[in-house]
Amino acid sequence: MKIFPNRKPGWFLVSSFLLLVAPSSGQVATTADIQEATRERLQGIVDAFHSGGRFPGVSAAVSMPDGTVFTFTAGEADTVRHVAMTAPARMLQGSVGKTYFAALAMQLMGDGALDLDAKVSTYLGHHPWYARIPNAAGITVKQLMTHTSGVMRYEFKETFTQDLTAHPDKHWDPEDLISYVLDEEASFPAGEGWEYSDTNFILLGMILEEITGRPCYDLIQEKILEPLGLKNTVPSSSRVIPGLIQGYAGPANPFGGTDEVLLPDGRFVINPQFEWAGGGFASTTEDLARWARALYTGRAFDPELLPLMLEGVPARLGPNTRYGLGVILVDTPAGPSQGHSGFFPGYLTEMAYFPDLDVAVALQVNTSVGRALGRSPASVLVELAQVAGG
Repeated sequence: MKIFPNRKPGWFLVSSFLLLVAPSSGQVATTADIQEATRERLQGIVDAFHSGGRFPGVSAAVSMPDGTVFTFTAGEADTVRHVAMTAPARMLQGSVGKTYFAALAMQLMGDGALDLDAKVSTYLGHHPWYARIPNAAGITVKQLMTHTSGVMRYEFKETFTQDLTAHPDKHWDPEDLISYVLDEEASFPAGEGWEYSDTNFILLGMILEEITGRPCYDLIQEKILEPLGLKNTVPSSSRVIPGLIQGYAGPANPFGGTDEVLLPDGRFVINPQFEWAGGGFASTTEDLARWARALYTGRAFDPELLPLMLEGVPARLGPNTRYGLGVILVDTPAGPSQGHSGFFPGYLTEMAYFPDLDVAVALQVNTSVGRALGRSPASVLVELAQVAGG
């Protein structure tokens, strides 16, 4: 099956059979020259993004059509100790982590173990709390994955953020998270609206564990991260995450109440473990760019199922935006993009694959104060893709 009919050749393909002659000097621009010029332009975009805002640091990575990944950084990983941002820096992905759980769900669909159109009650209905979920009787697995279930968010409820802050060492079971929406009135009838909600993916994660009898994190490590060589992607399953750099959430941060999210001893001010299937991972941008390419070219599950993942419904995430099975689909100046955005206190993440250019891009900043950025990270992603694939 030809998945990407409109793929355009990248600069490396062009340079492999063209010799560009500088008319003023007669010098030949080699492939290495062209690569270096492109890298300088990409670094310039990252530098301009950083200098145009008021935030600590940024890391970006671009996966070229041949799989080569270039990384770019600017600013600081720690503003107190004045540690420079570097490519190996790990940051929390926030909701980008949903993409691993979605890929695991696609694998189980391919194996015939998960039915996208089945009622959620088929898998979770035996739990005594399930009937108290909004729209419990009607919601399907697909509606969870496309955020059309009508089940509202738990994570921004004031009672939850207060409890999370008051008990930073608490281990949050999925049932603990679900308890914050029990007996609530649904946002809309199942399948008749759209509302982004981490609760949907908490329920999805519970289904995946019901089916397999194994923890999702173990399955994702075994079936996704290891086969794809994503060695710098780790679960955010405790207060101490190896390699995590300092993040800055602003003085109004409702999750822990502090600007710096890492305490002097390296522990997170809250327990990020709560996020689980709503996100649940930390990584480098290099790993994120590699993941975007693998996921959206069908290497993470049966490629015959990729069109199903990319069937989007209208989403209230901005103009020309749809939401598929754990994927944000946007029509951009660089062509269609397939990826996800992420927020976690102290960090913002963008990841996307641009099929027309055959380029994948990832960007992370160590702040979650959006107004400090100067421009949207998504627009920077598009600009990087245009230069890389031009």
